Amino acid sequence: MRDAFDALFAPASVALIGASDDASRIGGRPLRYLREAGFKGRVLPVNPKRETVQGLPAYASIAALPEVPDTAILALPAAATLQAVEECAARGVRSAVIFSAGFAETGHEGEALQARLTATAREAGMRLLGPNCLGVFNPALGYYGTFSVILDREMIQPGPVGIVSQSGAYGAHVAHLARARGLGISQWITTGNEADIDVAEALIHMVRQSDTRVVMAYAEGVRDRDLFIEALETARQLHKPIVFMKTGRSAVGAAAAASHTAALAGSDGVFDAVLRQYGVHRAATTAEQIDVAYAAASGRFPAGDRVGIFTMSGGFGIQLADDLEAAGLDVAPMPEDAQKELLALLPYASPRNPVDATAQAVSDLNVLKACVRTMMERGGYDAFTAILGTGPGSKTYADPLRKALMEALAGHEGSIRALTMSAPVEAQRRYEADGFLVYEDGSALAHALGALARFRKAFARPASTPAPMDRLPLPAGPLSEAGAKALLRQAGIQFPAEHLAPDAEAAVQAAEALGYPVVVKICSPDIAHKTEIGGVAVNLKDAAAVRQATADILARARAKAPGARIEGVLVAPMVPGGVEVIVGVTRDPVLGPVVMAGLGGIFVEVLKDVTFRAAPFDVAEAHRMLREIRGYALLEGVRGAEPADIDALAQLLSDLSRFAAAHRDGVVGIDLNPVRVLPKGQGVIALDALIELEAP
Repeated sequence: MRDAFDALFAPASVALIGASDDASRIGGRPLRYLREAGFKGRVLPVNPKRETVQGLPAYASIAALPEVPDTAILALPAAATLQAVEECAARGVRSAVIFSAGFAETGHEGEALQARLTATAREAGMRLLGPNCLGVFNPALGYYGTFSVILDREMIQPGPVGIVSQSGAYGAHVAHLARARGLGISQWITTGNEADIDVAEALIHMVRQSDTRVVMAYAEGVRDRDLFIEALETARQLHKPIVFMKTGRSAVGAAAAASHTAALAGSDGVFDAVLRQYGVHRAATTAEQIDVAYAAASGRFPAGDRVGIFTMSGGFGIQLADDLEAAGLDVAPMPEDAQKELLALLPYASPRNPVDATAQAVSDLNVLKACVRTMMERGGYDAFTAILGTGPGSKTYADPLRKALMEALAGHEGSIRALTMSAPVEAQRRYEADGFLVYEDGSALAHALGALARFRKAFARPASTPAPMDRLPLPAGPLSEAGAKALLRQAGIQFPAEHLAPDAEAAVQAAEALGYPVVVKICSPDIAHKTEIGGVAVNLKDAAAVRQATADILARARAKAPGARIEGVLVAPMVPGGVEVIVGVTRDPVLGPVVMAGLGGIFVEVLKDVTFRAAPFDVAEAHRMLREIRGYALLEGVRGAEPADIDALAQLLSDLSRFAAAHRDGVVGIDLNPVRVLPKGQGVIALDALIELEAP
């Protein structure tokens, strides 16, 4: 992979097949960009109809080239592309970029043609980017293997931002926006149809580049789940933030799966949770993606969550305080003695935090310096923010204001500094050169600082290292509740002591052995949802009740599910108390086995208060997962209730994730519903179990 990506991003020589003398055409733009950017490698135009192309010697074919190029750019119609790929493969070209559309996105014929491209390249050991993509560029080398029109007016400057996008248009747009924000780009790649190289492979390449500090990514889906997760974890371990734009919010699997978990899962919700799992920021808008990448581009993160606000307008200060708290940050008040010092200096100031120096700071910059210096020396803030309004754009006030701020912040260069202002770009750039993050909107600033704080926390976590679980033999065909529980017990999942009874008298004997009250449930591999046929009776307090309930349940099962195989009834003790939760596994079509957890009852049925994690994960990650549930406080104990055994629940989630990962090709879904989380120290008991196996 390293050789292929070196050839794509840093070729010593590049063949442009379909090169055009017209610099406005797809085959002409890359050649124009390479020449204007001063690319040092050799450029080999291929055009059998011309002797020269844009002043360079042209060659009639790939076979006629004087050397084997590291990479080839194919600016050809779809119908001519296969032959060109075959010729590149025969010549030993290591990588090729295919601009043309007209392949898998067009239907069966296009899919077949794309498959032939891929097979030809793989047989020769050549890597393909595209088809239907905008290519790559590497500004530091002046290498622009793209026909994007964003380069018409000016090239991209080198810098710390890497861009990986399935969509060429989106990748070009965010590159343009990054340039307008003053951000340089390390490398840029668009993957298009992904006949070979996909987003996951491009992403893991990008985060490994020493000159990349932050990556902006766009994807509609992911083909290689394991490599994608490896890329996310690699970025986390290297402290490289990823700011992700994921489109597509379709539900997945609910109609076909028997699992309640699958009905609650959506590809979008699962993707969102997995991004959180690996410390990736998912942007809701393109503007937010740029804002967060801009903040992360310096590679600096706040040491903690405390943020100080300096303002000369109370209203704007309160608004920013609200936004910062909503972003999960701590707008901690100034110490009491520091507040008194500021009040002595300016009796009508508001010194708490926000520190409002009022308009007096406009006419007396010594007041501004005193307030800011006191904030940073006494407030213990990890990030400093200030609301400057139009001041930085003033002809008479701009320079004194910036000088006063720099003097006040001297000695605190390690803290994050962020400002809001409405000023010309030149003024913003001067502040940026002094180490400030500059935003026009306070809400955007707050969201970006919140993202930086979450990146810091994610980077500080050790890797999740769950012990692998041995694969267990899976039976053929569907499993009853008894069969599911027998399998999951081997994975460490705890269930109540219960007995399988073939008839009413055996059920009474089982109940006598367990002690009353008991539950009686139909047990059949062909009846997934017992309540739908009246197959459950609870709180049975004597032998007569058990005998009658068993007879009724078996009769209803035979009447309502005449073809079902009936193993008998399960007799189990009533398990009172604790907090009811639902736990499950679903096999996402993109991200593979994922574990779900949420509070039971109304929380899951109405509020859909659930969260997900990609399997496998350890107990520490399970705890983080549980804290994402909005009703988590119920597990901690509210209104005098005892705290639940959260540690035991986290262990169950980790064990289930390890089981799901070990059996990812055989288990479609698992439901443990309900699960009783008993008081702290007493464990957790799964009362019901459903496993959906892969059909033969």
